[in-house]
Amino acid sequence: MELIGALFQVVDTSEQPNGFATSIRFFPDHPIFKGHFPGHPVTPGVIFLQSVQELIERHLEKSIQLLEIPNCKFLGVVNPNTQPVVLILVNINAESERLQVKALGKDDSRTIFKLDIVYTVVHPTP
Repeated sequence: MELIGALFQVVDTSEQPNGFATSIRFFPDHPIFKGHFPGHPVTPGVIFLQSVQELIERHLEKSIQLLEIPNCKFLGVVNPNTQPVVLILVNINAESERLQVKALGKDDSRTIFKLDIVYTVVHPTP
């Protein structure tokens, strides 16, 4: 299931040197927030990992596959009711089919996550 459009919407995107900056707005009524955690919704860290991948695929107009995560730090909790908008900054260093990615998630006052991820471009099979 794609998260874009189902769990969040893209509010704004701008090109950056070697990447992009995208603001997303979570849908607080999505069922995932009822189970994580009831009465105190928190955006799971894995959602940010998947969101970054989907945003990169949209930006590059290519499918990619995760190879490794050398660094992954979740530094803040995102409650979709009180802080539904998150800015995601992505820097992509492409070496042929290999993509070295640095991603940073922020809200109005703090850094939420920092990621170093390596992807590869996936080519459709004929």
